[in-house]
Amino acid sequence: MASDDGALRPVRWRGLPRRRTLLRVTAVAVLLGLAAAVFQTPGGCPSGPARVAAPTTGTPPAAAPTLPAGAVGVPVRLAEPAALAVLRPGVRVDLLVVPAGGSADPTVIAPRALVIDVVGAVGAVEGSSALYLALPPEQARRAVGLPEGSRFAVVVRG
Repeated sequence: MASDDGALRPVRWRGLPRRRTLLRVTAVAVLLGLAAAVFQTPGGCPSGPARVAAPTTGTPPAAAPTLPAGAVGVPVRLAEPAALAVLRPGVRVDLLVVPAGGSADPTVIAPRALVIDVVGAVGAVEGSSALYLALPPEQARRAVGLPEGSRFAVVVRG
C-alpha cells in the first residue's frame, strides 16, 4: 500500500493566527453582535401615551412634552430658521402664515400652539430645521393645506 490518499491522519495546527487575522475575526464578531442587537430592538410605535423623541437642542428627554388629548403633531418650517434658537419644548406660540402670492399681512392660524420639539436650532443644514407643534385637528388641516410657498412665522407667548 504505497498510496496515502485515503489515510485518516489528524491535521496539525500550524500555530496561532496572525495579528491581522485576529483583528479581522474580532471586527466581524463585533459587527455581527451589533447587527444582532439592532435586529432585537423592538420596532414600530411604542404603546402608551404619545411622546416626542429626545430633542436635538440639548433638552433632556423627560422635558419633552406629551401631546395633549385630541391634538396632533405638525412639523413647520419657519421662514426665519434663526427663530428656532429661542424656542424650547413646552413654550406656547402663535403660528402665523403669509400664503404664497397672498397679502403681505400675516394671518394667525394657530393661537397658543404648544411647542413639542425643536429640531436643528443650532448650526442646522439648509432645510433640516423644523418646529413641531401640537395643534387641534382643524388647525393642523389648515396649516398643512396651505399652498406651497407659504411662509410660517411664530410669536412667542408669555
